[in-house]
Amino acid sequence: MTVRNGKTAKNERENAPLTGAGPGIRVIRDGPYRVSGSIPLADQIIVRDAEGFSSEWREGKDYPVEEEYSLCRCGHAKMAPFCDGSHGCGRNDMTETAPQKACPGGAEESEGPFLILADCTPLCASAKFCDRAGGIWNLTVNPDSTDAESIAITEAGNCPSGRLVIRNTGRKDPIEPHVEPSIGLIEYPNNAGKGPVWVRGRIPVESADGKHYAVRNRVTLCRCGRSANKPFCDSSHIEMLKK
Repeated sequence: MTVRNGKTAKNERENAPLTGAGPGIRVIRDGPYRVSGSIPLADQIIVRDAEGFSSEWREGKDYPVEEEYSLCRCGHAKMAPFCDGSHGCGRNDMTETAPQKACPGGAEESEGPFLILADCTPLCASAKFCDRAGGIWNLTVNPDSTDAESIAITEAGNCPSGRLVIRNTGRKDPIEPHVEPSIGLIEYPNNAGKGPVWVRGRIPVESADGKHYAVRNRVTLCRCGRSANKPFCDSSHIEMLKK
């Protein structure tokens, strides 16, 4: 019987296939996000309108599609967005703290005559698509034009983290944008800085200890190493952008 050392066993666990078939992401303990399943990767840039509000997405650099790759989650890799093995150099605690359920504490709902908005604030990634045209909450509860419903649905669909989910009154199914499994690297306008990893199309995310987080159509994963809700983004990167 061959006795393997702890490091070798750990490496085998990290490199083992993800549970289940198809594309997926595994959080490596004190390391990167290991992406498998030939998931397309591209920069996704926030576009602002004439008034300065986030209004749409523009795709930037497209990265070559690979069967597997590792994305930095500590914010210190010189090969960003890819991991270079530095793993934060001990500067950040990379321990996962998020619960497996979709919204810790439950989402707060705002109901209007046509729409119901579910808001899970701990998931906010500060992309700020929700502020345009008076704000998605006002558009939902107090629609004052024929365009209000359409704008609210668009704003919810542009929310990368899935913090905001909207549905028609009297219905349980959310109105979700259709997206193929893909990963976006969020960039702010005018090279203002980098945001989180945008995971789209119900790609499963597996924790370092093999548990599965709730599968959602869109989630944002921290790539600055500062989130208090790891592996998910909690807008901590905004303080870095202010410096």
